[in-house]
Amino acid sequence: MRIKVCGIRRLEDALLAAELGADALGFVFWPGSPRAVSAAHGREITRRLPPFIVPVGVFVDQARDEVLDTANRAGVAVIQLHGEEDASSYAGCPLPVIKALPVGPGFTMAAVDGVPPEMTVLLDAHDPVRRGGTGRRIEWTVAAAAAARRRVILSGGLTAATVQEAIRTVQPYAVDVSSGVESAPGVKDETRLRAFFASLHSAGVL
Repeated sequence: MRIKVCGIRRLEDALLAAELGADALGFVFWPGSPRAVSAAHGREITRRLPPFIVPVGVFVDQARDEVLDTANRAGVAVIQLHGEEDASSYAGCPLPVIKALPVGPGFTMAAVDGVPPEMTVLLDAHDPVRRGGTGRRIEWTVAAAAAARRRVILSGGLTAATVQEAIRTVQPYAVDVSSGVESAPGVKDETRLRAFFASLHSAGVL
């Protein structure tokens, strides 16, 4: 099981998450997010990460050239598209791509099947304004159906209290937590973060 902690804005949060067992850390480069960081700020953190921790850049409906330039300047290794982008426009992208899909009314498996096979699907709660970090869980049975078809990252409303059941139900490739371990947007709470990883340990996935 892979673990991603998203919405990182502080070095101390990044280092604690890495120490506890995170595989990936998410940095939001979309100005509309309360967790947004600049490329320079992101770089200050990514250059100090331990080996084997994957920095992920999160973008929302930004131009492809801007995305690639920001990713390069920030030192991220993976691109996460969290808007209405056409994933196929990233064919041949030099970095691995995660495509987020909002799970809400009208969601079908056609959306999952429509993401190019070389990309990884992330399922999150539908919110056309905030895009992510809402703290709302998605329908896990829908996520489980998607995870049976391809590699899926599960996000949306995960906390220390819910993550074990989520993993049992969905069997995802990875889980992605943000607001569930925060005291404020972009400020990770040490107690909540430790509890989240303790829950993963007790579930036997770490």
